[in-house]
Amino acid sequence: MKEINWLEFEQVELRTGTIIEVHDFPEARKPAWKLLIDFGEQIGTKKSSAQITDLYSKEELMGKQIIAVINFPAKQIGPFISECLVTGFSQENGSVVLAIPDKTTANGLKIS
Repeated sequence: MKEINWLEFEQVELRTGTIIEVHDFPEARKPAWKLLIDFGEQIGTKKSSAQITDLYSKEELMGKQIIAVINFPAKQIGPFISECLVTGFSQENGSVVLAIPDKTTANGLKIS
């Protein structure tokens, strides 16, 4: 594990957002959802592809608040451009459990 300093950590924009759209992503190599996430008035909405289909249905994801990195460069994933990275914890079987706030917060808040 590489150790980082506080200044490096502060550069990572981990923000709260709410999933407002969930779409199928049949072109993805591994099963994934295409998400549209609302990060509040200052940041706006961002798109993301998330390989979380084994644990989360479309219905379960709608309105769910998540934590995402919003300052990575956009990434081309097949025909889709992902603008943020939804965070989660990879389990031994490969499934991902989302990292989420345990209480509802305003969209766009930064982890500190």
